[in-house]
Amino acid sequence: MKSTTEVLGLGVSDEQLQVRVAWLYHMEDLTQAEIAARLGLTRLRVNRILGDCRASGLVRVSLASRLESCVALERQLVREGGLAEAVIIPTPEDPEKLPSLLGMAAGDYLSQYLARTEVSVFGVGWGATLREAIRHISPADRPGLWVTSMMGGLTQGSELNSFETAGELARRLNAQCAYLAAPIYAGSAASRDTIVAQDVFAEALARIEAVDLALLSLGDLSPRSLLIRHGLPRDVTAKELRAAGAVGDVLGQFLDAAGQPIAHPINDRVIGLPSARLAAVRTVVLAAGGANKRAVIAAALRGGIPKVLISDEDTARAALKLARSGADMP
Repeated sequence: MKSTTEVLGLGVSDEQLQVRVAWLYHMEDLTQAEIAARLGLTRLRVNRILGDCRASGLVRVSLASRLESCVALERQLVREGGLAEAVIIPTPEDPEKLPSLLGMAAGDYLSQYLARTEVSVFGVGWGATLREAIRHISPADRPGLWVTSMMGGLTQGSELNSFETAGELARRLNAQCAYLAAPIYAGSAASRDTIVAQDVFAEALARIEAVDLALLSLGDLSPRSLLIRHGLPRDVTAKELRAAGAVGDVLGQFLDAAGQPIAHPINDRVIGLPSARLAAVRTVVLAAGGANKRAVIAAALRGGIPKVLISDEDTARAALKLARSGADMP
């Protein structure tokens, strides 16, 4: 019988082969035949491995072990990326499964974090990955906790909107909820200043400033971005943002490859916490992945934005390489 090394050429242990087979079968819904073709195994061997996983307890409700390469990358990100922690999952064969899988990982991390850490104000952004993360946070009874959106929202309804995201998280934790009931962008910097100066926003903005745990994602400049599709003002285009040096956004504020806000009027129109103030938040958790987000994740790392990064293996590895080199990626 061939060894795992001979089969995969990866030098991994038999347990790691079991974990990879179990991940593809249980988490990515690949058939045994598809797994066999992908890993260069026979279908019979895949079937036996899955049986061994169940018999040994490796597979229960979730995987009881993790890929060695992901764990090694987590340690590298902490060591070289300036993070307190990292959670890296295998990159799925189907990119459409990534938000759900990242959401599961983020939900598990946050459940453990909340169980061991006192949190007063939990701030949240928006997007598909965060929606999935909230669905996988363990329900709790935290009536003394405040959940708040950290930015304005879309003017059209969407279950990915910041209002719905904050509300669902508060319900999940039986916590109090606050919204920043404003659009993401004002019509101008002057109108933004006028809006946030209103008394009605004073309490909401003060609570956002007091956030000690933030769950955020990152947007890129491709049509996959919800912000690019639906949130940008009509007088701003992705093309001009890219020309100004933007690689993506956090909280609606566009960043350059160094993780700094670009010199563009759009950033002065944002209604929300300025990205520069994220450094004062005790724990900023960024959950983002996919090839289209490598450049903006690298920018966030270079800018020191996250304390915790939750991503997939291929994306995180490429982003760390970019962050070290300071280069951009199309």
